[in-house]
Amino acid sequence: MANAPEQTLQWMGGPQGYLSLIDQTLLPTQLQNIDCHDVETVWEGIKLLRVRGAPAIGIAAAYGVCVGIQTLDFTNTSKGQLRQRIEEICSYLATSRPTAVNLFWALGRMGDKAAALLETEITVAQVAEMLLQEAKDIHNEDRAMCHAIGRHGAVLLADGMGVITHCNAGGLATSEYGTALSLFFTAQDQGKDVTIYVDETRPLLQGARLTAWELLRRNINTVLICDNMAAQVLREGKAQAVVTGADRIAANGDAANKIGTYGLAILAKHHGIPFYIAAPSNTFDLSLDSGDEIPIEVRSADEITNGFGRQTGPDGVETYNPAFDVTPAELIAAIVTEKGIISPVNKDNCLKVLQS
Repeated sequence: MANAPEQTLQWMGGPQGYLSLIDQTLLPTQLQNIDCHDVETVWEGIKLLRVRGAPAIGIAAAYGVCVGIQTLDFTNTSKGQLRQRIEEICSYLATSRPTAVNLFWALGRMGDKAAALLETEITVAQVAEMLLQEAKDIHNEDRAMCHAIGRHGAVLLADGMGVITHCNAGGLATSEYGTALSLFFTAQDQGKDVTIYVDETRPLLQGARLTAWELLRRNINTVLICDNMAAQVLREGKAQAVVTGADRIAANGDAANKIGTYGLAILAKHHGIPFYIAAPSNTFDLSLDSGDEIPIEVRSADEITNGFGRQTGPDGVETYNPAFDVTPAELIAAIVTEKGIISPVNKDNCLKVLQS
């Protein structure tokens, strides 16, 4: 019997409640939650990857708005003061991670909802209640999208297939089944037996710490490999497909995902293996014509030279630590969304499926 997915994050209580989330920096050895009673804790959780994965970041940010407005006395606050506070919160949370479009999408949705509500005759307290409901709607919609992605994408996986995945695009990155991992979980639900080769995903080991942990809890055949072993796994014919998630997808289908994804797509192309991306429609940023316009977050040197508290690089060495790379659309066999499969991947097909 497969274990139920963990609740990566959840809201506890009513409008004066709080956000509780799994501290993913402690996995796989400790399963521990952080309770976020202020917006600073939410920001810190996103920035330090306690919560990560584009959809989960967006959900956390939406709840972060609800946490942040609790500094106001709802019974003695004007709508103008609430509007100003929401703008401050959204601007602040937007500085936590620059690449994941879901963060900005969720903050924009919460801001738009607040603006509309503040034009009505309802009270500030009622606005707070309805903003919490909006955040919960974002959460529930993501859960439904993940299941739909799995239903559409599982047809790409055959019984007995081997698949390589990179980073973590499971329930820990979303609200339940995940995006890339939703294909594997749904295939399992359908009775298919698949083997997943999990890239460790340097330098923060999201594949080793998170994806392998999730897959094992679901009793899915799981083989952990170092990132630089993927080429050999493909050469030996152990994997017949590659499936990853994405953090932002441009209008033409170019997709940003965890660093190392681009190289994996090149390897798949060389070996004649399809490379698939699974992502919800809100991961698309149609304001960007191509992946050249996607901002790439560069993180601290310590992640490379002192990963997990042990020094592995000499003092004074220079580093370059981009957290993401961009895979060109021509290397992507298909993008699986909750609305259907985009293939071949180009601007016209992206718009056709997204607008369906």
